[in-house]
Order: sequence, then C-alpha cells, then structure tokens
Amino acid sequence: MALCAFYAVWGLLLELAVAFGPVPRITWEHREVQLIHFHESEVSNYSTLLLSEDKDTLYVGAREVIFALNAVNIAEKQHELHWKVTEDKRTKCAVKGKSEQTECRNYVRVLQQLNDTFLYVCGTNAFQPTCDYLNLISFELGGKNEDGKGRCPFDPAQSYTSVMVDEELYSGTSYNFLGSEPIISRHSYQSPLRTEYAIPWLNEPSFVFADVIRADQNSTDGEDDKIYFFFTEVSVEYEFVGKLMIPRIARVCKRDQGGLRTLQKKWTSFLKARLICTIPDKNLIFNIINDVFILKSPTLKEPVIYGVFTPQLNNVGLSAVCAYNLSTVEEVFSKGKYMQSATVEQSHTKWVRYNGEIPNPRPGACINNEARASNYMSSLNLPDKTLQFVKDHPLMDDSVTPMGDRPRLVKRDVKYTQIVVDRVRALNGTIYDVMFISTDRGALHKAISYENGMHIIEETQLFPNFEPVQSLLLSSKKGRRYLYAGSNSGVVQSPVAFCDKYTTCVDCVLARDPYCAWKPLEASCIDIFKESEIERSWIQNIGGDASSCSDKVRENSLQHTFKHGSTAELKCSQKSNLAQVVWKFKDDVLRVESPKYRLLEKALLIFNLSEGDSGVYQCLSEEKVKNKKFSQVLAKHVLELKKIQHTTVGPTAAAAPTEGNSDVPKVSAVSTEGSTAHISTTHVVPVTTARIVTKPIGPVLTSAASNTELFNSIPDTVPEKTMFLKSNDNFLLMFLFLFFFILFLCLLSYNCYKGYLPGQCLKFRSVMLLGKKKTKSDFSDCEQSVKETLVEQGSVSHQSGEQPKPAHDTGYETEPDCGNGQLQPGDSQAPREAKDKPFDVKCELNTGKQLSVSSDMERGLLHCGSKTGTEKNYSNSASDLLEWTVRIQPDEKTLPVFFPFFQIQK
Repeated sequence: MALCAFYAVWGLLLELAVAFGPVPRITWEHREVQLIHFHESEVSNYSTLLLSEDKDTLYVGAREVIFALNAVNIAEKQHELHWKVTEDKRTKCAVKGKSEQTECRNYVRVLQQLNDTFLYVCGTNAFQPTCDYLNLISFELGGKNEDGKGRCPFDPAQSYTSVMVDEELYSGTSYNFLGSEPIISRHSYQSPLRTEYAIPWLNEPSFVFADVIRADQNSTDGEDDKIYFFFTEVSVEYEFVGKLMIPRIARVCKRDQGGLRTLQKKWTSFLKARLICTIPDKNLIFNIINDVFILKSPTLKEPVIYGVFTPQLNNVGLSAVCAYNLSTVEEVFSKGKYMQSATVEQSHTKWVRYNGEIPNPRPGACINNEARASNYMSSLNLPDKTLQFVKDHPLMDDSVTPMGDRPRLVKRDVKYTQIVVDRVRALNGTIYDVMFISTDRGALHKAISYENGMHIIEETQLFPNFEPVQSLLLSSKKGRRYLYAGSNSGVVQSPVAFCDKYTTCVDCVLARDPYCAWKPLEASCIDIFKESEIERSWIQNIGGDASSCSDKVRENSLQHTFKHGSTAELKCSQKSNLAQVVWKFKDDVLRVESPKYRLLEKALLIFNLSEGDSGVYQCLSEEKVKNKKFSQVLAKHVLELKKIQHTTVGPTAAAAPTEGNSDVPKVSAVSTEGSTAHISTTHVVPVTTARIVTKPIGPVLTSAASNTELFNSIPDTVPEKTMFLKSNDNFLLMFLFLFFFILFLCLLSYNCYKGYLPGQCLKFRSVMLLGKKKTKSDFSDCEQSVKETLVEQGSVSHQSGEQPKPAHDTGYETEPDCGNGQLQPGDSQAPREAKDKPFDVKCELNTGKQLSVSSDMERGLLHCGSKTGTEKNYSNSASDLLEWTVRIQPDEKTLPVFFPFFQIQK
C-alpha cells in the first residue's frame, strides 16, 4: 500500500514525454456552429440545472434568481423568480468576515423535483442556508424558510451534492459555518439520518455526485434501493508527507432507519470504498474525481458508472475517464474485506486489513430476504455487535477496479470537469456509448470507443470566453436530443451532433459519428434520430471505412492570372485534424520543402512565378483509417501567366491597345503634310497585374469560401496603376540599402558637426570649421586633464599680477589621450599662447573687460562672470552664439554681453 501511495504522488513524473490521448478530429469554433445562449444582465453563477423532460422545461438556479426556460429553445424564458437576501442578513454576514458583494448573497444550490407541483429549492442565503418549496403553477415560493443546514452548503464555494428519492432529499455537504463538519444525510420527517462526525467516516471530503439505483424488480433476494455518493477525501489508510487524496464511492440503503441503541439516527448501512483509475504500465494514478454519470438503459444488463478523474499533482494537465460495472461495486461492499484502525507506539493510528470474525448479519448490508428470514425486519432490529462493527469499520479494504483495468480515455493538456453519456444504436445495430465531456476552458469533447480504441469525434467551443463548464445535462428524449451546459456567465444549448456541417460523403463517414449518416438521394449528411424512417441505403461506418462512398465530388476551380516574377498564394481550408494536406501540380505531388514553395496553415505560397508554373494546382485531404487512405479534393486552382502586348508608335502615332488591356492606346496611322506616319512593330512583354485576376469556373467549394476576399473577380483589362505584385525584388532591396546608407551618412555628419562624437571627429570638425591645421601641443588632446586645470572663480595665479588662466573645455566627457593619463610637466606654466589653443573659451565683456571662468564638472557647466558681479552659467547644450546679461556691482547696471560658445584660435 505504501508503494501505491508513492505512485499516487510521484507517478506523474514518469514518462511525461509520451503523448496521451487521441486528437479531436474536428474542432468547431464558437462562431462556426449554431448554439442557443441564455443570459440575464447582472445575474451570474448559472451552476444548478434541473431538466423536466415531461414538461420540456429547464430550471436554472443562479445567484438570487431561479429561471424556468423552454427546453427546446432556452432563449425563451417562461418564468423568473428573484430570491434575494435581506439587508439584515447581508450585514451580519459581512460582520463575520465575508464579502458583502459576493459571498453574502443567495446562491441557489439545490433544485430537486419533489412532485408534479413543487420543486424543493435551497440557497446559501448569506451563510444561513435556507430551503423552501417552489410552486410550479404560480412560480412562487411557499414561504416555509426551512433551516438548510446539512441540505445546502453555507459557502457558495463549498462542494455539495443532492438527489431526491421518493420525496426525500439525500445530500452531501457541510453542516457548519466553517465547513469543518461534513455529513451525508437524509432529510425525512419519519426517519432523518446522517453520518457520524468522525474521521474514519468522512475526512475532508469534496462531494461531486449522488444518484439512486433502484433494485431489480425481477430479483428474488428482496434487495433495497441504494443511494451512491461520490467524493474525494484525505486518505487515512496511506501515510505520506502531505495530504494524499483518494477518490471514494459510498453507499447507503433507502430503507435504513438507524440503530435502536447504537447508531441512533445514524446510518447503519454506510460503507465506502476506493475507486481505482490508473494506467499500470505508465505508473499513473488519477486520484481526484471531478464528476460522475451513471448510465442506466434498458439495453444494459446493469448500470455503468462513468467517472472523470485528474491526478493530484496535475502539472501536465492530464485527465482520464474510467468506467465501472455496478456489479463490481456491489461485490466489494457485499464480499470485500474491511479495514480497521490499529494503535502503534501508543499514539499513532494506522489502518490495516481486518482479518477477524465478521458479525452476522453482515455489517453495512441492506435488509434483504436473507436477513428477514433471520427475523431482522429493519435496521432497528440489528444486533449491537453488528452496529458497533459498522461504526468502527466504515472503510473497505478492497477497491473498485474499472472495466478493462484501465481508463476508457486519457487526454493530455486538458482538464475535464463534467460528463454525460448517451447510448446510441448505429445503423448496423451496434450500440455505442457516446461520452460528452466538458473542460475547464469552455469546450465539449464528444468521444466513442470502438474496437478497444477511443475516437474523439469533435471538440466544440461552447463558451467564447473559455470559462469552465460547471454543470452538464443531457436530454435524450425521442426525436430530439440536446446538451445543456451551465457556467458562471450563462447557459448554452447545443445539439448532440452537427451532421449538416459535413458536405461530402467521405467527410460524413470519416467523422465516425453514430448520430450521422450520408443520404445519397439528397447528397447530404443527416441526423438519423431526426428522421421518421431509417433506410438501408444510407451510408454510415463507425470504423471510418469510406469505401462505399461512390458519389463524384464536384471539382470546382478558381482561375488566377499572375505576372512573371510575382508571388502567388493559393488557399485551401482543411477542418480535419487527422488529415494531411497534399498539393499536386499537373498530377504530381509538390515538394513544399523546396525554396520555390512554402506551405502555410491554410495556403500554398509559390515564389518567382514563371511560364513553367502555369497549370492546375490541386489541394487534397488525405486521411488514414485502418491502413486505408481516403483522399478528397478540397480546392482546385488554375494559374496562367498573363501576357500583354505593348505597341510603340512614332511621334505622330498613338499606341494601339492589346486585347484585354484598355490602358494601351490604339495604333492609328496618322499622315501629315510632308511627313509619313511611322508605326512600330508589336512586342509581347509580360506585365504584373495589380491584383489576382480570378475567374470562377463552376461553383466554388464551401471550404474555399474564404478565398473570395483574396481572389476578387476583376475585368480582364487591368490598369497598370493597380499592379501590386513584386516585379523586381532585387531592385527594391538595392533601393532600400542605398536609402538607409545615405541616411546613416547624414546622421554621422550631423553628429560630427554638432560635436556629439569624440576623438578624431572633433579634430575633423575643427579643421572643417576654420580650415586651419590644429597646432600640436602636449595637452590639446587630453580633455580630461584640461578639465582639471580649470580655474575656480575668484582664484589667483601663482605669478603675481597675472590674470587667472582660462580653462580648456571641449564640452564633452572623453577619455584622456595622454599616454599615461597624466599632464606633462610644465603645463601649469604654459605660455600665454596656450590659452588660445583650439576649444578655448573667451569670456569677456564687449567693453573688453575680462571675466573669470570656472567649471562645475559634476553638473557639466561652465561659469562666466565678473569678479564683482553675478556669474552666469551655460551648458554644453547651448547654441553656438548666446546673448548674456551680466549684472555689474555696485552700480547694479545691466550690460549685454556677446561672446561665442567656443572660440577656435590658432
């Protein structure tokens, strides 16, 4: 068992490279199929559905609203009832820490048919669950306001399930506000029952489904009707580091009345067992159950239980569907071993198999003829020894194994949420179980099993916003079958099949849909259950053998005219995900991997068209089934190179138009006095048309209907102004190269002129501005060192009487180019001529008075100002010529100052 627990947690880590599950043959987008939607503004959470096929009514429980819809067309609303929470209850709910806008509302969670006149309804009612009776005639509540504890969850996010059996409600939910007391109960005025509040009975369960299975009327053992509950709970029998989840099936008997002294008002027939859903050879265990559907049909010997599972560590998005025979379940409960708790090391409890003596009558069994023969007429007569054993041993050691010891379907990259199953008889008399499985992305998969394999017929996107499907119902009424899906935003009604979407016999048969068959007389794919009579001439093969399809498919063509050297795009629409698209040119298969061709998702690109590319192109769909390959033509394109005659005329004659081109002027012989008209010979020149010239030859395929946007029909005479295909790609590339190269040179010259580039560009700039060769000096190229010699404002030279030495500044932060990065000796004693080197800044008034110059290296600024006046700043981003106003103290006069930003001197 420890090994099984290990596999349950770590099994997903093994063999993840293997691709699981078949691919849906057809994927229908939401816009491609006709679905009926129902949604009311400001209403959400359409998660509770109840179908009354007798009245053709679908009841929908949403947040604070109950709807009655026409089951044939749910867009038609028949009744509407608002069931809101009072302000007082909402306030009390908010005080307890719940959201007043979301959680403190009334979410309808129970909709059960009590009788022909009433529905039993329950809602969360702001964490005070309440139940009432809905009159179907007046569509009003009776005002009972019964306490809903144990019948409806407190929290709308908590799990729950319920089923009405003979006007008694069986439910699985939580009994308290915190959700810490789960119970499975029966609400009856005569004998209400519930489970024990103990971990061996229920350990943090998550309920998903409940249903009743009636006893066989032809049976002689006098068995009782049984109610089955399905849930996932924390394991008590396996030890692991974290909580290990286990899928369970539990059973109670309808005529259970509890014990007389032991288990008073408690179930005496409650037993639970583990559901197995694994892939043994892949070491994969699916231990979370999401939904269950019990298939009951007169054609079945016994009901079949279908369950949707996911792994606990579902990091790869795996889902599985397992099927169980009811006899397997009953054998575990009636003949299987029990488990018991054993104390280890005084405090630790471990669950092991019980090998001791089992009391008689068998604990957990329903009262049958054998028990009655021993004078046990009801559970109240059972001995305390049997009842105490049931109280201590509710868990079975044996597990329920699936049919075939493996899942019916395993699918990767999807999470299944709900499931319903329909039993369908095909034209050949074979009966198939068709599974409809919803996903957490708003999609619906339809799958069947045949010859020990699975085939997903189609995938339909029910909700455009990809929200999870929360509930799923199937109406299998004779003559019409529908699916109803509920989500947070609304309800969707969908037919069980889209037979009319298949336009050819091969496509209809390859779908392998037991609802659909090809009707040769009408040349259409029909739903056989909508027809009054079934004829033998109809074609259907669930194995996918389309050899009996003998009708000829119309080969519709599209004609295109292109110019020499242009590119063509030929479209082809393919819906089957199992088929391969093949292109043929002149009955030869094209090698689309060559540079000449490129295959897009739904189109073929042909580059550099020439005369050799003219001809017929066919798009074929090839689908392989049972080593047989079936092909059908999806699209046919005819390409021809259009040639237009150009006529060159003399100066006195006009050009004549060629046939099919009205832009070329006509050739006319014009005679003038003293001169003769000259008419040139005609030259045939290929011309690129501005559009694709398309001439339909026969009707257009439905699959190629999207081509009309590209292949619009235009006249044969195409003006040259409308030509668009690339006549000379090399010329265009050369033009773009030259354009960007010239642009680069312009940008380089501009930046060099502005002085944005360091190094040699500065030297080049100075030469270009003044045309003089720069005087070579020891420090003229060392900008960083020059910055260090700038004289602060108000500083005095070492030589007496000498003015402060002007600073050298280029306005740029560049690396020094002085060899070792130091100034040469004697720089501080440089002669007067050094101050007039290039890039010196002269700062003086127009009166000739010289101002002090200093620098602020951190801010990148130069300061120019009077020793007695206010200094002014300018940065290296200033213009070449600035006008400055310097205020001279003490007379506070304002004088204009003009000087260049940089004065270049020799």
